[in-house]
Amino acid sequence: MPISAIGTTGLGAVGTGQTPGSSQTPSADGLTSFGDSLGRMISDVKSSAGTANDAVAGMLNGSGDLGDAMIALQRADLTLQLTVQVRNKLVSAYQQIMQMPV
Repeated sequence: MPISAIGTTGLGAVGTGQTPGSSQTPSADGLTSFGDSLGRMISDVKSSAGTANDAVAGMLNGSGDLGDAMIALQRADLTLQLTVQVRNKLVSAYQQIMQMPV
């Protein structure tokens, strides 16, 4: 299992909304929509969890390396933590908007 650089883990470059190898077409200003970015973030969580599961299964049956499994597990954990924090910020922003006087 090759180790990719932090910028290419599927979380995308900050502010660009693009992940390396992404097939989505950016808008006229070079950015994808916020909804697309959230959808891609959720799919990244699913894929990193699947990769971690595969790495652990490979380690258990003897075809994988312990180090690769631990790295995959940590990457999946960090991806999930990032997604949860983004969700928390969205909920907080929504609550602040709902408390604004009209």
